[in-house]
Amino acid sequence: MSGHSKWATIKHKKGAADAKRGKLFAKLIKQVEVAARQGGGDVESNPTLRTMFQKARDNSVPLDTIERAVKRGTGELEGVNYESITYEGYAPGGVALLIDALTDNRNRTGSEMRSLLSKNGGSLAEPGAVAWQFERKGIVKVARAVEEDDVMMAGMDHGAEDIEDHGEHWLVTCEPPDVESLRAALEAEGIEVLESDSTMKPKNSIEVADKGTVTSVMSLIDILDDQDDVQDIYSNIDIPEDLLESPEE
Repeated sequence: MSGHSKWATIKHKKGAADAKRGKLFAKLIKQVEVAARQGGGDVESNPTLRTMFQKARDNSVPLDTIERAVKRGTGELEGVNYESITYEGYAPGGVALLIDALTDNRNRTGSEMRSLLSKNGGSLAEPGAVAWQFERKGIVKVARAVEEDDVMMAGMDHGAEDIEDHGEHWLVTCEPPDVESLRAALEAEGIEVLESDSTMKPKNSIEVADKGTVTSVMSLIDILDDQDDVQDIYSNIDIPEDLLESPEE
């Protein structure tokens, strides 16, 4: 069930550098607010809010900040009404992109997405052109200090489907509804969970072995990520391991 991950860059992680921490916090808070608005402020009865709440805590967002976001979502505090939109597009090399955004101005964000893609070697696709190539999966990131077999033994009765080697951590995949029970089962066995979430995993990947194209794709993802309305970016790029280590070289 193991193996080197061929989708390490599917979900582009934010906040690796301190300079991005503020932007990461803002995006996570927005996700919490929208989840509360759509399903209510009770984490026990709103599984989406529960996931977003945990995601924010995993990334060290202060508890009082999260609670204020929940109150803005439920209307207890004044907030902005955000709309959830997924944009579909292509990066250089024919790499498929799914771009999740939360916006208070659909026209502005749509125009910016089209412009950013076209100016950086990509293009915006019609709805449905890309989405069919992905499926939603739950993921639980586990500290590498634990052996692979121990992780699978702890999780196999709680929805664990696969475990992938991501270098410094294991990534366990499951069906989205199983994320919470899988995380709880791993933690009950004393296994350190770094993060749990849901993601869009490509059904098939496209290998990009050209360094210049890899650099262009990752540069476009970074540029899109810097757009304030963008929450998550997924791609089907498959980068050979030697380029995955340092694609900019």
